[in-house]
Amino acid sequence: MQANETAEQKGSGPCLVVENLSKDFGGLRAVDGVNLTIEPGERRVLMGPNGAGKTTLFNMISGVYPASSGKIFYFGKEITALPPYRRAALGMARTYQITNLFSKLTVSENILMACQALERTKFVMFRPVYSYRSLTERCNEILKEFDLWDKRDTLIKNLSHGDQRQIEVALALSERPKLLLLDEPAAGLSSAETHALSALLKRLDRKITILLIEHDMDVAFEFAEKITVLYQGKFLLEGPKEEIKNNPTVQEIYLGVE
Repeated sequence: MQANETAEQKGSGPCLVVENLSKDFGGLRAVDGVNLTIEPGERRVLMGPNGAGKTTLFNMISGVYPASSGKIFYFGKEITALPPYRRAALGMARTYQITNLFSKLTVSENILMACQALERTKFVMFRPVYSYRSLTERCNEILKEFDLWDKRDTLIKNLSHGDQRQIEVALALSERPKLLLLDEPAAGLSSAETHALSALLKRLDRKITILLIEHDMDVAFEFAEKITVLYQGKFLLEGPKEEIKNNPTVQEIYLGVE
């Protein structure tokens, strides 16, 4: 998977910095003063039990939810108040816990629309999207990279859940992101599908920074270089995966070890 190299990606500063970020829903504080720094090209996993605030944090980083307080910086640029489409234009992409595809369209049609999402051609109503050579070439490139070529004409609704998860990652990468946010990509997958997804994530271009929420411990510990743990909306601890895996507090609150 290729991503356009920029001065930002060459290591001039962190990819993502979250400063004292909080989110309130009425009287409930779902995220409470979280700080996070992720370097370009890093593979970071965000862990925590249900209700720890992981997806809420993702939603603030991607712009779905406005922050109640705190700041978000993306390659040194403050993006706290930017809407989701502006963040996407800067090179941020994400997937969701529930698959978010057009079920009545083919695999190719889904990917082709994703390829066009950040292009000016999306505003042209009188010309079909498949008539743009650059877009169709990019679509075909993704289909081949993800071993989806033989399924290109298959309707999404006729694919397995595992295939749909893989296509969601393909759609997110079609925009050549610098930062990819993956929200439980292995949720609901069989053992074989999880193995295939893990292999896919390992193949991703190292220029792409990845922040992953994952409850499957095998996937999380196999993928992560560094892990951040949230608990009850607050930062608990972070460190190398082996250190987190063997931490007694993490084993107690997350892995169910007493």
